Amino acid sequence: MKQLLIILLLTQFIFIKTNAQETERWDKEVSATPNPSQQWFKDAKFGMFIHWGLFAQAGGVWQGKDYYGISEWMMNRGKIPAVNYAELAKKFNPTKFNAKEWAQLAKDAGMKYMVITAKHHEGFAMFDSKVSDFNIVKATPYHQDPMKSLAQAVRDAGLHFGFYYSQYLDWHEPNGGGNRWDFNEAKKDYQAYYRTKSIPQIKELLNNYGSLGLIWFDMPGGLSKEETQKLIDDVRKIQPGCLISSRVGNGLGDFKDYGDGEIPATAPGDGAWEALFTHNDSWGYSKFDYNFKTPKEIVRLLTTVSSKGGNLILNVGPDSTGQMPEYSVKYLRLVGKWLKVNGEAIYGTTAGFINPQPWGLTTSKPDKLYLHVFERPKDGLIFIPGLYQIKKAYLLANKQPLAFVKANGGISIKLPYLIDPYNTVIAVDLKSKPISLNVDAPVTVSNQYTNNALDAINAHPSGKAQIKSITYSHYFGDWKHTLCLVEMATPEDGAIFLANITTPGDYKVTLEYACPPALAGQEGVMNLNGKNYQFATLATSDYESHKPLLFIKQTIAITTILKAGLYRLNIHPLHNGNELFKLKTIWLEPVN
Repeated sequence: MKQLLIILLLTQFIFIKTNAQETERWDKEVSATPNPSQQWFKDAKFGMFIHWGLFAQAGGVWQGKDYYGISEWMMNRGKIPAVNYAELAKKFNPTKFNAKEWAQLAKDAGMKYMVITAKHHEGFAMFDSKVSDFNIVKATPYHQDPMKSLAQAVRDAGLHFGFYYSQYLDWHEPNGGGNRWDFNEAKKDYQAYYRTKSIPQIKELLNNYGSLGLIWFDMPGGLSKEETQKLIDDVRKIQPGCLISSRVGNGLGDFKDYGDGEIPATAPGDGAWEALFTHNDSWGYSKFDYNFKTPKEIVRLLTTVSSKGGNLILNVGPDSTGQMPEYSVKYLRLVGKWLKVNGEAIYGTTAGFINPQPWGLTTSKPDKLYLHVFERPKDGLIFIPGLYQIKKAYLLANKQPLAFVKANGGISIKLPYLIDPYNTVIAVDLKSKPISLNVDAPVTVSNQYTNNALDAINAHPSGKAQIKSITYSHYFGDWKHTLCLVEMATPEDGAIFLANITTPGDYKVTLEYACPPALAGQEGVMNLNGKNYQFATLATSDYESHKPLLFIKQTIAITTILKAGLYRLNIHPLHNGNELFKLKTIWLEPVN
C-alpha cells in the first residue's frame, strides 16, 4: 500500500545521444553513496535561485511580440536565429548591478545559499570566459564579470555560493543541443561541443571563482553514464566539497532536484533534495509578469517543503539593468522577518513524523516537534494523533506555555490565538520520539474547520486505480503538478479513504476533479456511513501537458454523522466504462 502512495515521477526530458542516436532519459535519481559534504545543504532549507542572462534584455518581447510564460525560453519558442538573438548583447549593460545588495537580500530573506545562471540554454556566458567570446565581458558594453564580485559578496555574507550551468542545451552553438531551426541535427557533434565549450567552461567556473558550495547542472544529454561520471570526477578534483545536482544526468549527483514547481507527495527519505519554484511565473525577467507569490504563500511553501525534509530554492529574475523586481525585494524581506522569529522550526529540521492535519504541518528535530498552524480550529484545540508522551508545549515566537491534555488517540494542545497570520509555530518538547510516520493513518475530520480535505494521497486504491502526479502548464513552461486518483474505469477500480471524524453532525460532500468532455456523464458512487450516493460526472477539459487542466467542485451529498469514530469512504465507477475522472480531493464541509 505504501508504494502506491508514493508519487510517480513524470515528465522526464528525452534527448538524442551522439552517433548511436539512442535516447537518454534524465531522472531525479542520485548516487547511492551520500556525499559527506551534504549536511550543510540538508540543514540550509532555503536558497535563492537567480536566472539572469540576455533574456533579461528582451524581457519576453521580440520584435513587438509578447511571449507569455517563461521568458528565458523565448529564443526557442520564437525560433529566433542565433545571429539575431546575439544582437541583444550589444544593449545589455547592467550598470545598476550591485553584488553586495544581492547578497544582502538573500541574507535578509533568511536564505542560506545562492545559485545563479552562469550559462543558460541561450549559450551566453554571464562570466569572463576564455572559451567563447559570447560572454558578458567581451560581447556587451558592460565589459565586467559580475560573477567575480557576486561570488565574493555571497561568501562574505556567510552564504554558500553556486553556479547553474546548462550543460547540453546551447542554442547559440552549431554542435549544441536544442537548436534545430538554425543547425542541421544530423551534422551535430555533441562530443565536440562538450570538448570545446561545455566542459572547458565548467572548469573555468570551478577554477576561477573561489570555493563553491554546489554546481547546479541542467538539461543533460549526449553523454553516457561513464562520461557523466568522468565529468563528476573532474569536478571533485577541482572542488572536492562541491555538491552536484541530480540534473547532471544518468542517475548521478549528490542531491535530488524535482521538476520545476514540483513537491513530492510524501517525504522521499533521508537523502538531500530540493524543490524549485520561481517567485512569479517566469524564471527569467518578464516585462509583464507580476504574479508574485505573497510572503504568506512563500512561508507556507517553505514550510510544506521542510515538512517533507527538503529544501526550497526560490528563483528571482533580475532585469537587464541588474535590479531585482521590487516585489521580490519587499516580499523576501518579510519572509526573512518571519524566519528570524521562527527559523528554529525550519533550519536543521527533518521531515515531520505526523501526517498533514487540518490545522497544518510538522517539522522535527531530535526530541522536538514543531507544529506549523495555518488554520486554528474554532475551539483552539490542536489535535495531534498518535502522540502521547510530551514534556511541554509553547509558542515558539514568545515562549508562552500552552496547556495540553491527552485526547482520544493523541494529544490536544490549547492554542488561544494565532500569533502570526503566515504560520503560527508551536514547539513541543518530547519525552521520546515516536515511531516513523504512518502514511496509512486516517485523516482527521472535524466541524472545527471550515472544510476538511481527503486528498488523493490519502486514498487506498484497488483494482487498476492508482495515484499519479498529473503535470500540466498554464503559460508556457509554468509547470503545475497535481496528485490525482486515476484509472478508475470499472466498479473494481476504486479507492477507500479512512477518516477519523471527531465531531458528529452534517457534512456536505464535494468532489474536486478533472474530466474531459468526451467522458463526462459517466456514473459513479460513493459509500459513506453505510449509504450509497450516486452521481454523474461533469465536463471540465481535456488533458494536454502544455495546457491548463481545469478542475470542478461538484457537491454530491449531505451526510449525517451520528457519532465520532473511524469511517471508510469508498468511491468507484457504477458501471464498466472509461476513466471516471481524475480525482484531486474529496471535501467534507461541516454544516453549521
